[in-house]
Amino acid sequence: MNRHYHYDVLIIGSGAAGLTLALNLARTAKVAVLSKNAVNTGSTWFAQGGIAAVLDDHDSVEAHVADTLVAGSGLCHEDAVRFTVERSKSAIKWLIEQGVDFTREQNSEDYHLTQEGGHSHRRIIHSADATGRAVHSTLIEQVQHHPSIELFEHHVALNLITQADADSRKLRATGAYALSLRDDHVHVFQAKVVVLATGGASKVYLYTSNPDSASGDGIAMAWRAGCRVANMEFNQFHPTCLYHPKAKSFLITEALRGEGALLKLPNGERFMPRFDERAELAPRDVVARAIDHEIKRLGCECVYLDISHKSEAFISEHFPTVQARCLEYGIDITRDPIPVVPAAHYTCGGVVVDHNGQTDLQNLYAIGETSFTGLHGANRMASNSLLECIVYAQSAAEHIEAKLPGIGGPKASPKWDESRVTNSDEDVVISHNWDELRRFMWDYVGIVRTHKRLERATHRIKLLQKEIAEYYSNYKVSGDLIELRNLATVAELIIRSAMERKESRGLHYSLDHPDISPIARDTILVPTNFAAQDVIVSALPE
Repeated sequence: MNRHYHYDVLIIGSGAAGLTLALNLARTAKVAVLSKNAVNTGSTWFAQGGIAAVLDDHDSVEAHVADTLVAGSGLCHEDAVRFTVERSKSAIKWLIEQGVDFTREQNSEDYHLTQEGGHSHRRIIHSADATGRAVHSTLIEQVQHHPSIELFEHHVALNLITQADADSRKLRATGAYALSLRDDHVHVFQAKVVVLATGGASKVYLYTSNPDSASGDGIAMAWRAGCRVANMEFNQFHPTCLYHPKAKSFLITEALRGEGALLKLPNGERFMPRFDERAELAPRDVVARAIDHEIKRLGCECVYLDISHKSEAFISEHFPTVQARCLEYGIDITRDPIPVVPAAHYTCGGVVVDHNGQTDLQNLYAIGETSFTGLHGANRMASNSLLECIVYAQSAAEHIEAKLPGIGGPKASPKWDESRVTNSDEDVVISHNWDELRRFMWDYVGIVRTHKRLERATHRIKLLQKEIAEYYSNYKVSGDLIELRNLATVAELIIRSAMERKESRGLHYSLDHPDISPIARDTILVPTNFAAQDVIVSALPE
């Protein structure tokens, strides 16, 4: 049976950003949170390294801002960087108040801070090497016991619901259609305010550190509804994911390199000093390209990350998760180097928003990896992502809380129409297209790009989208079909953005345009059904 739900705020996504927002709004609003799978299966849960914040007297806001601007290769919006960093200390304080157990110095009440690539100071607060789990589990517990928050697990959002707004020239977001994987029906969720917190789109690539849920759902839904997206060509490839035939998407945290781990070729030779004076502590794009270059140059399957020169006690204390997982595959990191390869890790672009997370659509917000705030520029600096989730969720909560009393209830939306579709007996089409999409994105739109490769990808995505649209129109929707449709949309946006950038900058490296342009510009794509008359204006870097 198709159900119709009504809330003050509908949050699509249940990671750090979505749950932080829910907890900050629940004092004054009735909130629904949609989780595509079980609530503890998103990217936040698997984040290892930590959260960058100015917490030490030897550090400063100016230093953190400067480091972020350097890593972003001229494309960070300095106002967004400063906005985020200035709120970093209060964001961490809020997490501690919620009960997050961050690691402390030995025999001290002070928190242990580590250093990661691109950072000039030790400013990464963490919970051993499982910070995401510590943060996420704490927020989940708070949400599950809050009377004003209702959590819907195994609900996959399909499309946003929009209506005309009498008080604005912009369209208004009033809810979403969502498929329940429990009863196989599409339900209507209506709300005064809708928030997209669905994470990134790294599942568009064959090799990724992300869980299966990272299919760009929020970005695709916002684009279809008429919102602009920006800088989708900047896909961060994490340099070090475990390379093993039985391992799936296991990230080897950057904190290992922060604590002295060395990258080596199969013969045991270090190679990073040849590529950058910062060696293993260079930004992720530099390290990922260096590894990719060496793998292709030598024809080897992987390189190796070695921390075995550290004591066994040190490794066990700081990296218990990595140690335990590697042992499952017969790798003792206290003695053996870890085989690693780069993998798609983070989507730096996304839905264009302001400092409050407001999109081009009235009453539609986007926070976390789904959004484009201007913080990351052409390359996200390590451990700024969880910080962005908390800071922008809190900012959005303040803005929404102030607006809610003046927002009237939306008009009732029609039920999802399934009268003209049938059950499919050809789901092999979905699995085939899913595999083809991720393979050609890896081969043609990966770490190193060319114009010819991008043209090939453009041709293939058009053919795939035609097949997917036909399938979507004729058969009942499923979770796999919804994700495939969204991944195809995001793939098109990535390819189009990459085609427009005629330079190499940050995470976008083109053999046809190897030099950086003297003018730094964002790549902003505008849909044909652009929703806003009064658009968000963000200052571009000079």
